Amino acid sequence: MFQNIGELMVLFWRTLRELPHAWRQRRKVFDQLFEIGNASLLMACILSLFIGGVLSLQSGPVLVERGLGGVLGSIVGLSMCKELGPVMMSVLIAGRIGSAMAAELGSMKVYQEIDALRTMNISPLRYLVLPRIVAISLALPVLVVFSVLTGWVGGGLVAAFNAQVNLHMTVYFDSLREAVKVGDLVNGLVKSFVFAVVIGVVSCHQGLQTIGGPRGIGRSVTKAVVNSIVLILILDYVLTRLLMNFDKLTP
Repeated sequence: MFQNIGELMVLFWRTLRELPHAWRQRRKVFDQLFEIGNASLLMACILSLFIGGVLSLQSGPVLVERGLGGVLGSIVGLSMCKELGPVMMSVLIAGRIGSAMAAELGSMKVYQEIDALRTMNISPLRYLVLPRIVAISLALPVLVVFSVLTGWVGGGLVAAFNAQVNLHMTVYFDSLREAVKVGDLVNGLVKSFVFAVVIGVVSCHQGLQTIGGPRGIGRSVTKAVVNSIVLILILDYVLTRLLMNFDKLTP
C-alpha cells in the first residue's frame, strides 16, 4: 500500500513538472474533454435529477410532520452542493472514465506501444498522462455544476408534486437561496477538483503498471476504479473537515 502511495505521489509530481507543455498537447486535451465532459453530461444530469428527487422524497414528509417543510430547499441545496454533487459525480467518472483510462494505457503497455514511444524519444508522461489529467481536472468541476443545478430542480419537482410534501416551488427555491451561499458551491468545486486529480493519477498509474496480457488489463481496470472510489471517500472526509475549519476562520 505504501509503495503504491509513493508511486502515485511521484507520478503526480512528475505530471506537475510537465504542466508547461500542456498547451502543446491541447488537441489531446480537447479530445479528452469531449469524452469526459460532453459524453458524460446526459448521464450526470439524469443521475443528479433523481438524487435530488430522492432527497426531497425522503426528507420532505419528515420535515412536514414537524412543521419544517419550508426548510426542505435548504437541505437539498446544501446536500447537493457540498456532498452529493461532488462525490456522486466523482464516483460516476471513476467508473466510466477512470476505467477507460486504465484500460487504454494498460493495453498500450501490454502491447509495447509505450516502449515504442520511448524508442522514438517521446515522453509517455507528456504524451499520454498529462492530457488526461488536465482534461479530467477541468471537466469534472463543470459536470458538478450541472449536477448541482439538476439536483435542485429534481428536489423542487418532487416537493411540488408529492402529496405528502405539497411545497410550492417558490417556497422551495426561496429557502434554497437563503441557505446556499457562493462559498458552498466553491466548497463542492474544490472537492471535485481534488477528486478529479486523484481519479486521473490513480487510473493512469494502474494503466502504466499493467502486466500479464488481457487478464492483467482487467485487474488494472478493477484496481483503478476501486482505489479511486476508496480515495474519494477518504479524501471527502478530510476535505470536509479542513473546509469546515476554514469556514470558522473566515469572518
